[in-house]
Amino acid sequence: MAEAPIALITGAAQGIGYACAQALMEDGYRIVLCDIDAEGVHAAAETLGQNSVALVCDMGDAAQIKTLFDTIEKDVGIVSALVNNAGIAAPAEFLDTTVEQFQRVIDINLTGTFVALQRAAKSMVKYKLTGSIVNMSSINAVVAIPSIAAYCSSKGGVMQLTKSAALALAPHNIRVNAVGPGSIDTAMMAGVNANPEAMNTVLSRTPLKRVGSAREIADTVAFLISGKASYITGETIYVDGGRLGMNYTC
Repeated sequence: MAEAPIALITGAAQGIGYACAQALMEDGYRIVLCDIDAEGVHAAAETLGQNSVALVCDMGDAAQIKTLFDTIEKDVGIVSALVNNAGIAAPAEFLDTTVEQFQRVIDINLTGTFVALQRAAKSMVKYKLTGSIVNMSSINAVVAIPSIAAYCSSKGGVMQLTKSAALALAPHNIRVNAVGPGSIDTAMMAGVNANPEAMNTVLSRTPLKRVGSAREIADTVAFLISGKASYITGETIYVDGGRLGMNYTC
């Protein structure tokens, strides 16, 4: 019997990344969870069980990302499914945001996504694997918030990177798509969850009148990874409760 395919999920210690790991394990993948949080990612892998392994990596460091793939290929095998989920927001007032703060967000959210995508694709091409890559974008690739200018910029870049990579890799039977979450109940929304006024603002902009769950994002990711999405590439699927359809709301 052939071994199960390998999926790598970055930013997998909690939230959307961990939910993606659960969903892909249910679909029969061996899971490699990656996160900068060593304690958290090892605990996540222990919870998932024997078909998972945890590795620590700073996705803002290109050298660490390349070492990550070398380690996976040496100890586990070749990745055929990649979920580029790791990301930070680092909110700050626009006029107070430093170049260093802006660059750190870009390094993780955009450059790190490119480095991992390219490195994964090189091995998929070398070993002639039919691969699938899903990048984590955001509705903030399209609509903006002034206090997270770097995040919005990075996610707009992820949307365009997804299209470019999809075109480049299509001849190799590698699909590249993205998922753009709206307001999702994760640690990134903790401040909003604790503030009724802020939550009311979020819900006023969400036609379905609720925030989404990490699993709802993960199920969309799993669909795009799967053969059910075999004719979809270069797309960003927005999972936002209808938010972008009413973007006239201030």
